[in-house]
Amino acid sequence: MILLSTFDFSLPFSQPVMKFLVILIIILAAPLLLNKIKIPHILGLIIAGALVGPFGFNLLERDSGIVLSGTVGLLYIMFQAGIEIDISDFKRNAFKSSFLGLMGFIIPMILGTLTGYYVLNFTLITSVLMASMFASHTLITYPLVSKLGLAKNRAVNITVGSTLITNILALLVLAVVVGMTTGNINSWFWIKLVVLFFTFTLVILVIFPLLARWFFKQVDDNVSQYIFVLVMVFLGAVLLQIAGIEAIIGAFLAGLALNRLIPRTSPLMNRIDFVGNSIFIPFFLISVGMLINYKAFISSTETIVVAAVMSVTATLGKLIPAVITQKTFRFTVDERRLIFGLSNAQAAATLAAVLVGYNIILGENENGEPIRLLSESILNGTIIMILVTCTIASFATQKGAISLAQTESAEMNEENTETEERILIPVSNPDTVEELINLGTTIKHAGNKDSLFALNVVYNEDVRAGAEKEAIKILDKAKITAAATDNRLKPVLRYDQDIVNAINSTVKEHQITDLVMGLHIKTEISESFLGKLTEGILSKNNTTTLVYKPLQPISTIKNHLIIIPENAEIEIGFIECLSKIWNIGRNTGAKMIFYASEKTLKIIREIHAKHPIEAGFKVFDEWENFLILSDDIKPDDGLIIVMSREKKISYHSKMKKIPEYLNLHFTQNSFLLIYPMQSGLYNDETDLNNPSLLEPIEKIDELGKNIARLFKRK
Repeated sequence: MILLSTFDFSLPFSQPVMKFLVILIIILAAPLLLNKIKIPHILGLIIAGALVGPFGFNLLERDSGIVLSGTVGLLYIMFQAGIEIDISDFKRNAFKSSFLGLMGFIIPMILGTLTGYYVLNFTLITSVLMASMFASHTLITYPLVSKLGLAKNRAVNITVGSTLITNILALLVLAVVVGMTTGNINSWFWIKLVVLFFTFTLVILVIFPLLARWFFKQVDDNVSQYIFVLVMVFLGAVLLQIAGIEAIIGAFLAGLALNRLIPRTSPLMNRIDFVGNSIFIPFFLISVGMLINYKAFISSTETIVVAAVMSVTATLGKLIPAVITQKTFRFTVDERRLIFGLSNAQAAATLAAVLVGYNIILGENENGEPIRLLSESILNGTIIMILVTCTIASFATQKGAISLAQTESAEMNEENTETEERILIPVSNPDTVEELINLGTTIKHAGNKDSLFALNVVYNEDVRAGAEKEAIKILDKAKITAAATDNRLKPVLRYDQDIVNAINSTVKEHQITDLVMGLHIKTEISESFLGKLTEGILSKNNTTTLVYKPLQPISTIKNHLIIIPENAEIEIGFIECLSKIWNIGRNTGAKMIFYASEKTLKIIREIHAKHPIEAGFKVFDEWENFLILSDDIKPDDGLIIVMSREKKISYHSKMKKIPEYLNLHFTQNSFLLIYPMQSGLYNDETDLNNPSLLEPIEKIDELGKNIARLFKRK
């Protein structure tokens, strides 16, 4: 027991518990207090760090513990940027990212070198090294963008992509300058830098996904999965450090490598965001603030001049590329603000460069004092520059992000005037609950966190046998799984003699729009199952119905082969069905390969052109040769088959053979059968051979409205 008299209240606090308490209070209070005066919480944490740090009230010392936590937070920011980036957008915008990255490197390098040499009268090599500090940037304001749901915005996407280019080039300049001043520039230097960098980059981008896919298929423990992700992040960081490149690049590459294996709607992604935004990233921001020495303004006029010149140069060096990029690619003003706000903040690579330069001693002056490559005035000026650029970046990002978020919110309100989405998931087997709920969160539309319902049916005669307690336990598991993805699920416990009747009644009572049913991994799908499904549910409810058999986690599937029957585009529920498929592609990052008739593919391609995901297209209109798909499918691929009720316009007689095909030839693959809404457009007497009934899709006005509504948000 620690007596009060023995507790050390001297400053800075040395007691670990007291130090951690102070930091937690800052993380809790700073955003709440500063938000009232419209100061971004990111900037608030930096200011708070300055106040409690060694140059402020000296409550905390910037010791190894703070540095360690701050380093973790910095790597976490870069990892989050890599894992949340839209890979299909990243590939499509590679040119724009490269353009911004090169502009964001070349312009600050030119401005910085000229300013250092002609305005501040530094040597050429010092001016070049200082300019490299302006060229790099840190995604400090990325959490603000991510929090507002704009991580996949095109401006954010290209800025995050450009970070890789600017930081690598800036750190390369740092490595070359250090090598020149220390006399280590030789052929071995370049061989080591190039060979190791490309080798370890390939290891991260190729080997890491293979390891992660294997691990996620073998281990379903939530804690182990999260720790595994952290191992990948820091292993990537260490590998790049060995190659002579800053660790932040390795963390970013690790995020890219795991991008498609951690769906944005998954519990794992929610944990990654939660831990990072609540602990690691705030630690980093506070640690940056603790570097700020306001006394430097008073003690040295040179520091004030250097800090002012550096801040202006660094800001102009990022504003000019943002404006050029906006004008070149016709971005909006708010998107330009995002580009500038994300790329203007200086911290990580800047700190690395200034500390390396400060520690390089070129000789001694007449008084015996060390002559450093970067002087103390540059060191102090850099800290002030970090505060200034982070402040400007925070306000610019906040203004642009809030404006764009409000625009998207208005669009969502327009969409919400349509039928509210409600997804019902009958759950009875505890082994399949998590995968069914994960599928539900994956297919649902963004922004609707109250759309999930879970149903468990208790037969009346089983109540006394403890079935009710078991049912409640399974519903609780479903609720917890949904909560882990930041969604609210409504459990429904029903007593009935017939499960089909219970499902139908629940669908009507809760106005369900989508029904997700699961098959256990050990259960084969049968023709009788589809018969009962059609007779008992599909014929009585106008709901999009999905039958899912998960043989592996949906996050580990590389490609989804989507088979769509002829004339499916004419069905009333086709676009709603397609939007579910689109959400799977968006949220998991898997490649969606569409097999359909040329006419259907034409429509899907038009949608894809406006709302791109990773996709492929193959003409397929011979259901008699359904088994040729077995040649295309791989072990880590999944099947999505769009089905039809009998006598409807897209029905094919071979659909009755689907259970047999799946049980015999696709036993190693997860599959999803989707029955779109069909009632109300054609009755049972529709003549399928009458071409006049097959209206061109262009003539169905309502379908056009649905396309605009369901695919509006990227």
